[in-house]
Amino acid sequence: MTADDRNVILKTSMGDITLELYWEHAPKTCQNFKELAKRGYYRGTIFHRIIPDFMVQGGDPTGTGRGGTSIYGPKFEDEIHEDLRFVGAGILAMANSGPNTNGSQFFLTLAPTPYLDGKHTIFGRVSNGMTVLKRLGAVATDSQDRPKEDVKIHNAELIE
Repeated sequence: MTADDRNVILKTSMGDITLELYWEHAPKTCQNFKELAKRGYYRGTIFHRIIPDFMVQGGDPTGTGRGGTSIYGPKFEDEIHEDLRFVGAGILAMANSGPNTNGSQFFLTLAPTPYLDGKHTIFGRVSNGMTVLKRLGAVATDSQDRPKEDVKIHNAELIE
């Protein structure tokens, strides 16, 4: 693996977000995200959950928040690293439904969320596109935190 294919760019309907992946801290999670991106798994999906001043969530091909699988099968184990904390906006982590339930869904933080420390695998950060992420976090949502208009991930591409 070269240094160039260690990162992913999300091409969204609101602009591009470049993600630096933390291979040293969460290699299995990074491999899952990279491989799903390479396979086009995220192409055409939506950010199905947006909570202002908290996070934006995507990666579910069903768009419901209940779907998605990993390259390892339906779910895989957490890679919690004590050096990584939810200290600010732009942190990339796996969404889950409890311990060791990672699949394809991920979220990007919009603010510090220390109450999530130790509960979600952090596997990267936004290295470019914070303005896009902030705009994403400000879209109108319904009472279920679902955007009123679809915000799409046109594609997730390896940076080469």
